[in-house]
Amino acid sequence: MTGRFALNSRVCSWRSAVLRLMVVVLFLFSTSPLMADKLRVGTFAVDASPPVGSPLAYDPTVGIQLPLSCRGIVIVGAGEPIVLCAIDWIGISSGGHQVFRERLGEAAGTTAARVAVHTLHQHDAPRCDFSADELLQAQGLGGTGFDTAHARDVLRRASLAVTDAVSNAVPVTHVGLGEGTVEKVASNRRILGPDGKVLHTRYTATANPKIRAFPAGTIDPQLKLLSFWNEDEPVAVLTWYATHPQSYYRTGLANPDFPGMARNARQDETGVPHIHFNGAGGNIGAGKWNDGSPENRQILADRVADGMRKAWENVDLEPVSAEDVDWQVESVVLPVADHLDEEQLLATVQNSEADNATRWYAAKNLVWLRRCKVRDPIDISCLSVGRARVLHMPGELFVEYQLAAQQVRPDLFVAMAAYGDYAPGYIGTEVAYGQGGYETSERASRVAPEVEHVLMEAVRSLLKN
Repeated sequence: MTGRFALNSRVCSWRSAVLRLMVVVLFLFSTSPLMADKLRVGTFAVDASPPVGSPLAYDPTVGIQLPLSCRGIVIVGAGEPIVLCAIDWIGISSGGHQVFRERLGEAAGTTAARVAVHTLHQHDAPRCDFSADELLQAQGLGGTGFDTAHARDVLRRASLAVTDAVSNAVPVTHVGLGEGTVEKVASNRRILGPDGKVLHTRYTATANPKIRAFPAGTIDPQLKLLSFWNEDEPVAVLTWYATHPQSYYRTGLANPDFPGMARNARQDETGVPHIHFNGAGGNIGAGKWNDGSPENRQILADRVADGMRKAWENVDLEPVSAEDVDWQVESVVLPVADHLDEEQLLATVQNSEADNATRWYAAKNLVWLRRCKVRDPIDISCLSVGRARVLHMPGELFVEYQLAAQQVRPDLFVAMAAYGDYAPGYIGTEVAYGQGGYETSERASRVAPEVEHVLMEAVRSLLKN
């Protein structure tokens, strides 16, 4: 057993033993009197692009259009290290998410509870769920949903990079907080009719001009930025913006799409490591501004990069020390959708006449249902840095959660990263489940409408201080 999931992870090799010893030595050094109360930040980044022939979310990989990355920061000196990680994959679920947190935590000399792992949700990119893969291995279908060897190799290299990030972490004396408005990117996917029901779903690429013409609807146009500084030298930049990241996909060419392109452009322009997170963009996409034409990818990337630039130029630097950094966790049990049936899902997993994709989704849903039945919790965490609060959330969260969190503490700088544990699927507001539409359908969402109460209670608790 690894964590809460029966996994195939064998980490008892001499390399792992050496790695753990290195981490212990580094952690003891970081907590020695010489380094006590010294806030430091280290950055890491490794290539996360899949090999040709391995599964992307929906198609086999035929090539790499632009490299995918697994990148993040390690905050050292404020208690046990804190790890924030963002990956250019569509989603990491259940056992995959837990193992990523455990291994990156091991590498940093901390616990899984102090690790946040998020994906940006690009669609020409892999997925990962070791638990679902184990179910399919018994059916001779291991590796159906994703390349398990590749996923473990990314995790291995990321773990080594995290250890290096701890040893190479530099002092941080200031943080910079900024916001920039992103123009003509986000639009709400759910267009309601006169009866209050979903009339149209405006997907991330919408060819119909009549559907594109509807108002943008409820969005969060603000891109949030948190930067760490060593006196007047920037160390790392973190950004958050809520939208589905697709311009077009199903190409077989792995790529980080327009948010990743914007992130890369800003990193190249500033020379500062840049880590971007997708906010609560479950019901948000670029559909009002994007008909799916390939040239729109660069246009959307430039618009997001412009929002990043504006946030960077609007940064206010504030002194910071280890005492100004905190990490809090609320563990919650999400209410499972009543349409999930264990007997039916298991029958589908074992049905040799069903296609492999159907069996994969059944396995993933079965893992989630069983987790809910044993009340396996999901961690909702909050990083505090001075007056900044960063919430780490699961699933494809509706933007209303992000806007509500900002209203809970309008006196603070509140950012939100969604697409943590991907297992719940779309997470709508309670009222949205009665409005219809794709995002709250049985195909898309694996939680019940009461999920809003559970999540918002955790958010309010984390933001109370």
